[in-house]
Amino acid sequence: MIFLLLSLLACNKNDSPPEVKAEAASSEAPAAKKAPERPKLDIPAPADVAAPPADAAVTASGLASKVLTPGTGAEHPTAKDKVTVNYTGWTTDGAAFDSSTKRGKPATFGLGQVIAGWTEGLQLMVVGEKRRFWIPEDLAYKGKAGKPAGMLVFDVELVAIVPAPKPIPAPEDVAAPSKGSKTTKSGLSYKVITKGTGKEHPTAESMVVVDYTGWNKAGEMFDSSVARGKPASFSLGGVIPGWTEGVQLMVVGEKTRFWIPAELAYGETPRRPGAPSGDLTFDVELKEIKAASEMPTRGQRPAHSMQLKKPPTAAEKK
Repeated sequence: MIFLLLSLLACNKNDSPPEVKAEAASSEAPAAKKAPERPKLDIPAPADVAAPPADAAVTASGLASKVLTPGTGAEHPTAKDKVTVNYTGWTTDGAAFDSSTKRGKPATFGLGQVIAGWTEGLQLMVVGEKRRFWIPEDLAYKGKAGKPAGMLVFDVELVAIVPAPKPIPAPEDVAAPSKGSKTTKSGLSYKVITKGTGKEHPTAESMVVVDYTGWNKAGEMFDSSVARGKPASFSLGGVIPGWTEGVQLMVVGEKTRFWIPAELAYGETPRRPGAPSGDLTFDVELKEIKAASEMPTRGQRPAHSMQLKKPPTAAEKK
């Protein structure tokens, strides 16, 4: 799981369910900007929208659900997989607030990038199954401004499961910088694994194309363009500080291992669902530096599962 959204699995932003996707997108808006009021949807609520019925199953977390239509599949998704679903969501007063069914287009997203009730609940399902969920507020948006409040009710149909890529084994020195590594003033450590063929270094505003794999200090892979078989493109001005600084040290063709301290990554307690916590280790290969004229506009920027966003500023946290 992008996060990180780096989760950076790579969902197209338009395919993510507007009310269920990772909270990071909303946290990037300026504090002074008021969230637009969502239009009401004319979708009848189920009769039991106010509370789970007696025959609903309830998990230890408080998530309640009831199978409406049995599925035809045999496998359950994991928290690292992507899923494609059709869904409609209501508040307990019967007001519909979001629906991929109404839009006529299923939504695809990573289970590590959504509200906790969805991450847990979708793992109970199999393909073809339709289930109703009653999600307590502490497993939903927790009173966040601009989001639906209180317990939420969703009817969800699991259309497909996209298995997470097989993990790439971590290097032996994943837990700490090894002999021959260098450390910058910021605390970023790095070691060139393969020398590059280029001469130019990217700037903080450059658009770059890279292949990468990221692990936590326990050696668990959390994201990899290599495993997906597709390099990632992004602006160095829109990623975590450890990447902004580190990739500028590289030239095209170079492969470097970075040991990024938590304060230059997502922190010890990331705000974005699915983002890896603590110190992180990355193997990065710089494949291309794009000219300014080749950089996409804001609406065209490619997404990748890791969503390497900078930590929010003090003003954005308010």
